[in-house]
Parts: sequence; C-alpha cells; structure tokens
Amino acid sequence: MPRLPLLLLLLLGCLGSHGFPATSETQEQDMEMVQKYLQNYYSLEVGTSRFERQRNHGSMIEKLKQMQEFFGLKVTGKIDADTLDIVRKPRCGVPDVSSRYELTPGNPRWQSTDLTYRIENYTPDLSRADVEQAVRKAFQLWSSASPLTFTKVSEGQADIMISFVWRDHRDYSPFDGPGGVLAHAFQPGIGIGGDVHLDEEETWTKDLNAYNLCWVLAHELGHSFGLSHSTNMGALMYPNYIYTGEVYLSQDDIKGIQAIYGPPNKLQLVPVLQIPQPCDNRIAFDALTKIRGELFFFKDRFIIRAHPYYPRVEVMFIFVFWPDLSSGIEAAYDVPEKDEALFFKGSKYWVVKAGVILPSYPKDIYSSFGFPRRVRNVDAAVHDEETGKTYFFVDNEYWRYDENRESMDAGYPKEIAQDFPGISGKVDAVFEHEGNFYFFQGSRQYKVDPKTKRILALLDANSWFKC
Repeated sequence: MPRLPLLLLLLLGCLGSHGFPATSETQEQDMEMVQKYLQNYYSLEVGTSRFERQRNHGSMIEKLKQMQEFFGLKVTGKIDADTLDIVRKPRCGVPDVSSRYELTPGNPRWQSTDLTYRIENYTPDLSRADVEQAVRKAFQLWSSASPLTFTKVSEGQADIMISFVWRDHRDYSPFDGPGGVLAHAFQPGIGIGGDVHLDEEETWTKDLNAYNLCWVLAHELGHSFGLSHSTNMGALMYPNYIYTGEVYLSQDDIKGIQAIYGPPNKLQLVPVLQIPQPCDNRIAFDALTKIRGELFFFKDRFIIRAHPYYPRVEVMFIFVFWPDLSSGIEAAYDVPEKDEALFFKGSKYWVVKAGVILPSYPKDIYSSFGFPRRVRNVDAAVHDEETGKTYFFVDNEYWRYDENRESMDAGYPKEIAQDFPGISGKVDAVFEHEGNFYFFQGSRQYKVDPKTKRILALLDANSWFKC
C-alpha cells in the first residue's frame, strides 16, 4: 500500500475508520479529497515540511468542523458518510463563508447600478438563442429584486464578461474537468472583477438534464454583485448545484442583494422560492409518510424530515433524496413489511425501496390498483401494518386496498365522514403511528383510532417538530 502523508496518518488516528480498515486505499482517497476540498473552499493551509503538517493537523479538524456547520451536518470534525456526500457534489468554485446570506469580505459593490455585460463566446451544447435567453433570465432575476439594470454589449470591455473556458484559463483558478467545479465568478471591481467563467467541459442544458445554464449563471452573478455563499439550502446562493426545474430567488437571496443595493426602484413581481418553516403554526402539508421510523413531510419542492422521538428537524429539497420526484408529491405511504414507500403525483406513482426508485416506474394507478378513470389523483394514503390494508383518500371518499391480494376490497369507495366521523372533506395527508391514524387537514391534525374510528385528539399539524 502507498505510504500515507503524515497529516493524513494523524487524521486517521483521530477520526477512526468509519467502517473501513485504517490503512485502506479507499480511506486514503477520501482523506485526500476532503483535504483538497477544505483547501479550496475553507482556506486550509497545508505545509510541506513534517513540522508544518503536524502543526496544521488541528487546523484541518477545525476547518472540517466549519464545513460541517456550514452545511448543517453533525459537527464532529470526523469524515463521515454525510460529509463525503457533500464533498462529492458538483458546486460553485467560489469559497464558502459560514453564515446566512453573506456579503463578500470587504463588502465590494458596484458604484453604478447600471451595468453592462457581454457574452464573449458560446457553448456548443446549446443554440446561441438558448444561451442568450438563459443569460437574460438570470439577469432579470436579480434586477427584479434590486435597482440593478443590465445592458448587453457586443464588443469591447463590459462590466461583466461571461465566457466558457477550459481547465487552466489564466485566472489562477483552473477548472477540474466534468463534474466538480462548474463555474466561478469574481467580486465587483475593475478588470476581471464581476466576470463569470463557466467550465466548457460540463454539459450545459436548458432543462433538468446535466447542468442547467440559467441556474448556474444566476448563482454566479450573485458573486458578481458582491454576495458570498449562503448556508440556506433553498437559497440560490447555496454553494452546491440544486436545480429542481425553476430558477428562483429565496427571501435569503433578496435580503442579501438589497443589503448591498437597496430595494428596486419600482415595485416588481419577484419569483420567490418559499421555504417551509416547520414552526409556522399555519403550515399545511401535501403528503406525509413514515419510512424506517422517520417522518417525511412533503411541502411543494421540500421535505421536512423528523423523528417522532428526537428533536432534530431537517428541511431539504425532495430532489436531494429522489431526483425524479422533484416537486408536487400529492400522497405517500410506506409498507414496512416490504421495506417500500410509494409516492403519488396525478395518476402516476413511484415505488422506492432501500432509498432508490425501482426501475419500470412510474406506473399508473388504474392498472395497478384498480381505480376508476374518474379518479384524477390520490389526495392521501396510509397503510395499516396490522391488517395489511391500505386506505386511499380521494375528495370526500376513500378506498381500501389489500396489499396481500393486490386488489381493492369490495364495497368501496365509501364516504370518509360516514366511516370516520368528524373527518369531512378533502384530506391532505394521513400516516400511522403506534396503531393510530393521524389525519391532516390544513394546519390541523386529528388523531384517530382506526378500530373504533373515534377522534382521540385534535393537534396542530406541526406538533411533531417539537417547536
């Protein structure tokens, strides 16, 4: 086996093996990858002499903790699976700063709010018209939330120069080939200040495939205007690439740009990505299910992930777990005896097993479950592990499905209010916990005994978040 550098040997002794032998080649590669990540994005300095590496050992641990805190991970200073997952994700090449919206150190800004830009060259991945549309949309996003205006020029020097470049392109920040670093931009200023460089070795698209040009460019322009990275996963200025089908500013991004330049000169409609707040007592959910003991609450493009007995609550994009289910989940349930979870959108459904969507999905609800064609979508679903029955709620009716026989029970649908007194109208979500059903309607939930059909308690919808 190759001899490990001294700093990595010190880390091995401190951090533990995490399931791998302490001398494994895989662990050495992981250590080197994390070290490089911290050097690039957290200003880790690694000396060349034996003494310098020993001295910098503690510095690497602190930088690792800083990185874990930035991304909302458990702060241990150890290289665990969650940390490696973040390190491997494609991202922006600008270093991180540990805060919410953050101004670039020194608070650089453009003195004029009327800026020019020029597209120096075009990627062959898209037509010129598609590139120009992506650029135009990215600028419009920021101008809608600030007094900044932008004028395209075709020649000469512009305030913001946009170019597609390869590897070492003479700005002391070479690209690394496909994946990894997608682009970078420079803070406001003369010369290279404000310029945006996009890695031509990436595949640029106008949709969900590969890397969406508009999303990446809009993110980089935030740096061009003076913003640094945000710890808020829903923010456009979050460092990792997360495109779910639309390009939005979050309230976090808007606060940032307005902290530098002020509000827009005239009232404009700003497309804002609304991030669900778990402790908002008005919150309502699209769907809910329990998977391996954890609760997954679905809201728009997001999952709120919680545990019935622990206070930790995480808000993240659905895309992070299941890229094919980026938004709009309408119903969900799990079948613990099969270790499967089912997700419903419109007349289609997907099956997830061991965290992965099974091949051959989506399928339609008609041929699989026997719903009549009048059913356009399922509002809510819940599985009763004790009986092997699954309940589907549609408008003011419900069906009961036998998972063992794989067929609907006779005599259904029935009215919800008839069999579950006190539950009337559309149901947003239902899940089972310790033998009881929990029905969600708007910001309320009802705890129901499925045997007696009696309501046992009336609760706030967010009572599971220990607010």
